[in-house]
Amino acid sequence: MSKFNITSTVILNNGVKMPIFGLGTFQSRSSDVINAVKYALTEGYIHIDTAEVYRNEKQIGATLKELGITRDKIFITSKLAPASHGYEGALRACHQSLSDLQVDYIDLYLVHWPGQAGKKRHSPVHKEIRKQTWKALEELYASGKCKAIGVSNYTLDHLTQMAEYWKVKPAVNQVECHPRLTQLPLRKWCKDHSIVFEAYSSLGVGKLLKEPQVVAIAERHGRTTAQVLLRWGLQHELVVIPKSVKAERISENAKIFD
Repeated sequence: MSKFNITSTVILNNGVKMPIFGLGTFQSRSSDVINAVKYALTEGYIHIDTAEVYRNEKQIGATLKELGITRDKIFITSKLAPASHGYEGALRACHQSLSDLQVDYIDLYLVHWPGQAGKKRHSPVHKEIRKQTWKALEELYASGKCKAIGVSNYTLDHLTQMAEYWKVKPAVNQVECHPRLTQLPLRKWCKDHSIVFEAYSSLGVGKLLKEPQVVAIAERHGRTTAQVLLRWGLQHELVVIPKSVKAERISENAKIFD
């Protein structure tokens, strides 16, 4: 791993370079997310992950503008909310995210969830809605509003259905992944189809931090358990986006490349 650093990238299937490490901002709002972004940028982060449902795009956009960050020096991922599915809804939601983030384009725009809010989970209408949603994202991609498009929380069934209608293949699938949820079949399918696998909840929602095997590895290498888990993700060719609002954690998470 010595050849990698905090600004290392993976090349997506459309040629876009995506940083393999970033700051997650789930449940981070108001001053917390503002300070988290500032801490992260100080530590050398160049990738910020947000979403419509996180309700923090305005704060992130304002912070980046306040700091005078050049647009091409930061990689921004955002995600379409389940309530915004459908062709028209997706177009509106993306334009709202662009406005809130105060940018002309989003580097990576993902469908956050494979179902539309307000409908039964196993309703057959979801398949057609996903198709219309993806059509909108393909148009946003063609227009340059999104440099890359992808999905999140998509299973093998969702992806194989999607392959029947996509004109633009998703560049990324962002899914929960860690040593207790390795997602091996899904990861293999994505790799076989040139779709980058991005992991969220790399720490198992904190549950793995006291896992005996993880603790033993951390002690043996003089690292924290969080660093071990994040490094596991990178060494398995995953993009990782650890979330924190604490300066010391944001700094600690970044120190997995030496």
